[in-house]
Amino acid sequence: MEPLEKLRLLGPATRYEPAEEIGGEGPMDVPSPDLSGCVYQAVMPGGRRIALLKTLLSSACERDCLYCAFRAGRDFRRATFSPDELARLFVQLHRKGIAEGIFLSSAIVGGGLRTQDRLIATAEILRRRYGFRGYIHLKIMPGAERDQVEAAMALADRVSINLEAPNGRRLSRLAPHKVFERELLRRLRWIHEIRRQMHGSRPSATTQFVVGAAGESDLELLATTAYLYRHLGLARVYFSPFRPQPDTPLEHLPPASPLREHRLYQASFLLRDYGFDVEELPFGPDGNLPLAVDPKLAWARRHLIDAPVEVNRASREVLLRVPGIGPKGVQRLLRARRQARLRDLSQLRKLGIAVDRVAPFILLDGRRPVRQLSLWPL
Repeated sequence: MEPLEKLRLLGPATRYEPAEEIGGEGPMDVPSPDLSGCVYQAVMPGGRRIALLKTLLSSACERDCLYCAFRAGRDFRRATFSPDELARLFVQLHRKGIAEGIFLSSAIVGGGLRTQDRLIATAEILRRRYGFRGYIHLKIMPGAERDQVEAAMALADRVSINLEAPNGRRLSRLAPHKVFERELLRRLRWIHEIRRQMHGSRPSATTQFVVGAAGESDLELLATTAYLYRHLGLARVYFSPFRPQPDTPLEHLPPASPLREHRLYQASFLLRDYGFDVEELPFGPDGNLPLAVDPKLAWARRHLIDAPVEVNRASREVLLRVPGIGPKGVQRLLRARRQARLRDLSQLRKLGIAVDRVAPFILLDGRRPVRQLSLWPL
């Protein structure tokens, strides 16, 4: 099989692996139909956008995860790159200006250790033989050894390992032969320890949950997410909505709601960027977030309607809890109020703040701002 034909099979398969791509945007238009579904407009950890090639090293898998399109025994056409073959193909695409970075994952064939060696070998060829200095995201395989994790981190700008579920009990419903603590979570702990020991540039780390196939609640997912952010320094947690795959044991289950995925991301950003604790999130009796409302807005309706925030005096931490004010808006607001008191919504509008969302929850110089009442109830 020619390399481009392999890429045509293995690149689109990474749609099951959310990574750095901009939310809501699909693959980029590229010159060759062979690359359709392989190259994404991606946002780097620092905010820069690049064309990112996403591919598997192999779709041949010896594991039998109950939900997975690549599970052992499933009948579909598989392909495998050698490390040298994939590195050479990527460099050709890079020199043509088609791809600036690479996201590299793999199904597990020959064991997690052997698969990890092949991922590392691909990155080593790119860095050392071809002198590539651009962006590399490497997956860490279940059961990888610590020295392999260190080797991957020395080569990559980002590493990740998929936890798939928030705890061992839920993982057993998705992947009964994977061990949550020993095979997966321990690798994230190693990544955190190694990052603290590294000098100079340190790769960021992420993980992914499969949402909606194991009966897990939002509370379970977000409690684990909070732990990963606070204690293991993860840059991002991804939520991959379950999609039933034909010829898999879970093909009878319904797909997960995209709106649930959206609410989980909103809540995870509250934990990571806005200073919220899990206990403050507006879970229902079933442990799930309300689908009808943004979790930040739901919190504000409970806590700020009768205790609005004085914009001229509130701390950064308090301002971040007001709907319509994000981290960048807080910085602009703090700078502006050092110059003059804020008395009118027009001043906030000039700062790029969503005044319609902010107005019900703030005071401006001791007064509730004059605003047009919404046709919809708070």
